[in-house]
Amino acid sequence: MTDKFADYSSIEPLLRDVRLPKMFRVTQSFPRERIEDVAGETRRQLLSARIKGKIRPGMTVAVTGSSRGIANMNIILREVIAFLKEAGAKPFIIPAMGSHGGATAEGQTQVLNSYGITEAFCGCPIRSSMETVHLGNVTDNGEVLPVYIDRYAWEADGIVVVNRIKPHSAFRGPYESGLTKMLCIGLGKQKGADSLHRDGFGTFATRIPLFGNFVRTHTNVLFGVGTIENAYDETNKIVVLHSEEIPQQEPALLEYAKSLMPRILVPETDVLIVREIGKNFSGSGMDPNITGTWSTPYGGGGIRKQRTCVLDLTDVSHGNGLGIGQADTTTVRFFNKMDFVATYPNALTSTVFLPVKLAMVLRDDRMAIQAVVKTCNGVSPENARIVLIRNSLHMGELYLSEAFLPLAGETEGMEIVSECQPLPFDEEGNLLIWNDKEE
Repeated sequence: MTDKFADYSSIEPLLRDVRLPKMFRVTQSFPRERIEDVAGETRRQLLSARIKGKIRPGMTVAVTGSSRGIANMNIILREVIAFLKEAGAKPFIIPAMGSHGGATAEGQTQVLNSYGITEAFCGCPIRSSMETVHLGNVTDNGEVLPVYIDRYAWEADGIVVVNRIKPHSAFRGPYESGLTKMLCIGLGKQKGADSLHRDGFGTFATRIPLFGNFVRTHTNVLFGVGTIENAYDETNKIVVLHSEEIPQQEPALLEYAKSLMPRILVPETDVLIVREIGKNFSGSGMDPNITGTWSTPYGGGGIRKQRTCVLDLTDVSHGNGLGIGQADTTTVRFFNKMDFVATYPNALTSTVFLPVKLAMVLRDDRMAIQAVVKTCNGVSPENARIVLIRNSLHMGELYLSEAFLPLAGETEGMEIVSECQPLPFDEEGNLLIWNDKEE
C-alpha cells in the first residue's frame, strides 16, 4: 500500500454510520443478432467486395491494428492478412492508435499483443514506430493544419484500414469512431493526433472527415474493413468498402451501430458504481454513451446521476487510468495500478484534462461506495438509488438498490433475478461481486 494512503483513521468515523441500501440483481435484454463464423464471414465479405484486382503481386500493404478491445479483431486481421497474402501481397500490421500505448512504439506493440494481435497468430510482421511523415496541409476556417501519417504506412505500396464503427465518447458527428477517424488519428500516431486535437473536440465533426479524406486521397488506401458490435460485445456485422465508398457509406453504418448500443435501462440514479474501467472497454475508460460521464460538452446521453464511483482498473489497460477524472471516488487499488506516465499522453494530445484528474482515493471498495452515497444531496443513504455495473461494455447483468424495485418490475427488457440483499464485502472491504478478472 502506498504510504500516503496507509492511515484512514480520520476518515473512518465520517463514513462508519453510512448504511448502504440492499441491492438486487437484474438482467437486461437487447437484440442479439451476431455472426457465428467470424473468420468465414470476413472471407466472404472480402471476396464479394471484388477488391482483389487492387492488389499487385509483391506489393507491401500496411494493415491497421487498433488499441480498442474489439470483438474478434485478431481473427478479422488474420483473415485480412491471409487474403492479401493469397493475392501475392506482403502485408504487415501497424499499431494505428494515435498516442495510446504511452505514445511509444514498444507500448503500442504491447497493446496489440494484449488483444491477441501477435505476429504468430496473424501470420505477418508487426511494425511499430512513432515516426511520421508530413503528408500535407488542410485548411479549416482559414487555419492551415498539418496532416501526418505513420512512416511505415507511407512507405508501403498500399494501406488497408480496419476498425470498429461506433459512437464516439467525446463528440457527435457523421463520422465518429470508425474508418475515417482511424485514417487520420490512428495512422497519424501521436504527432498526427496532436495536430487534429489542437482546437479540441468541438472541431471534430468537420475535421475528422477533412483530415481522414485527405489521408485517403493522398495515399493508396486499398479498402477498409469495418466491424459493428451488438449490445453484448459480439460481432454483428462486417463490411468491406472500397476506398471511395468509405466516406459515402460510413455515416449510415454509424447510425446502425448506434441502434445496437446497449444502455442502462433505468434513465436516472443517485449513484453509479462501476466495478472496473479500462481501455479495453472504451477509449475513455468507461463509455459515456452508457455511463453519462462526458469529458466534453460535445456529446450527450447515458444515465443521469449525482455521483460516480470507480473501483478498479483492468490489467490490459497497462496502467492507463484515463476516465478516473469523471469519477468522484476510487480505491487505493486503482491508484496503485494507475501509471501516470502511460495515462498523461492522452490528455496532452487530446487537450482534455478532466479524464486524467484523480478522484478521491479511499482505502477499499466499501469506503469508496460509502463516500459517494453519503455525499448525495436530497436523499438518505439507506434510500439512495444505486446502479452497480461491471463495466461499460457488458450490460446484460447489473445490480440495483431496493428503491428501484417498482421501476425494475415494469421496465421492458429488464428482469429481476434475485432478492434484495446487502452488498457483500470481505473483511478487507473488497466487494465480492464480479471480483474475478474481466479482460
